[in-house]
Amino acid sequence: MPNDTPAESETTRTTLSNVISCLSDYDPDALPVPDAQTIIRQFIQPINAVEKVAIRSALDRVLAADIVSPINVPSHDNSAMDGYAFRGSDLQKEHDLPLKIVGTAYAGRAYEGSVASGECVRIMTGAVMPVECDTVIPQEFTRDENEQGVTIPAGVVRTGDNRRLKGEDLAIGTPALQKGRILRPADLGLLASLGIGEVPVQRRLRVAFFSTGDELRSIGETLDEGCVYDSNRYTLHGMLTRLGCDIVDMGVIKDDPAALEAAFRTACENADAIITSGGVSVGAADYTKQMMAELGDVTFWKIGMRPGRPMAFGKIQSHGKEAYLFGLPGNPVAVMVTFYFLARQALLHMMGASAVEAPPMMRVVSKAAIRKRPGRTEYQRGILSINSEGIQEVRITGSQGSGVLRSMSEANCMVVLEHDRAEVQAGDLVNVILFEGLI
Repeated sequence: MPNDTPAESETTRTTLSNVISCLSDYDPDALPVPDAQTIIRQFIQPINAVEKVAIRSALDRVLAADIVSPINVPSHDNSAMDGYAFRGSDLQKEHDLPLKIVGTAYAGRAYEGSVASGECVRIMTGAVMPVECDTVIPQEFTRDENEQGVTIPAGVVRTGDNRRLKGEDLAIGTPALQKGRILRPADLGLLASLGIGEVPVQRRLRVAFFSTGDELRSIGETLDEGCVYDSNRYTLHGMLTRLGCDIVDMGVIKDDPAALEAAFRTACENADAIITSGGVSVGAADYTKQMMAELGDVTFWKIGMRPGRPMAFGKIQSHGKEAYLFGLPGNPVAVMVTFYFLARQALLHMMGASAVEAPPMMRVVSKAAIRKRPGRTEYQRGILSINSEGIQEVRITGSQGSGVLRSMSEANCMVVLEHDRAEVQAGDLVNVILFEGLI
């Protein structure tokens, strides 16, 4: 079961109040995005539980220990080209070099004879270099080639060219991959090249999520007047799946205190983190606040961002179990924005991922003016393209309402307008985060 990790004692000693006390000018009713990110980052602790998996199952998992190379890669000096291996000391700057061919070295089958001065060995890419040889001339650069010999024109090769050294990629005993790395396809190949078939990884983070609201209907139910289909659980399902979490979809919970408390307790007892959508705005939060005060250490914020102003964050307990809570707004775009820019990094930190940073930003030209007032961070949905002059430019997708989910589907990037920034003029540079790699 989740929550039974060594990190519990540390998280128990870390309270929201002492994290918040380190911030100057803390105001829960006007909290800048960077302050909210700082509080979340300092309060969250990794879940420390490790399992061993085969490398075929390790993609996107978080490495739980450093990997040290047990061998040299490559294991011998070898040729980087198809050609001829010879002694570099035979080269003369201004004269062609005729060489006698004394044998052939294949990949996986070395030439076992000796190579004297004035001699060479025909060699294939990846083949072990003969002991006496330190240079390879690619076949296409040679002249007068026949079964007995070959000529190297003056000046086409230097001593040491086209030789891959033993341990050049990785030397035995050197670090190959560091703890906390999220394993990518190239990493799996690297592990295989070291002969490592299993690796220790952090166990998957278990996240429970549900939507709240009497107006919500699940797919397949009758859509009564004034009701809407719940889309938030499907976007959350996709975003959490992309992060590699084990997920628990608890459905739609009605706006009923008893039902909500039961849902929170069930989620807390079966997950490391809980994500909810809806129920944290001013009108809906009164009994939610009271419930949270009973269940744990939770604060309610009005964050200086658009979309996504209301949010609850903290940690709750139930029957000896603990789980972090992210109470996101109810509007579909606001759910996605607050997840990406407030919850996503926290979940990665919980997974034990190292160097958890915000997604990289690009500076590109805004194709048109964008309305913006200082005092909040705005996340506008954008379409990044290249104009006729080969310059990258971005335009927003039209209506930026927090309920217009189509704007997220049409966009390929997010235009991030900083807290203090005012209106953007056409031709101004703006910060852009590509969705590729984020969603």
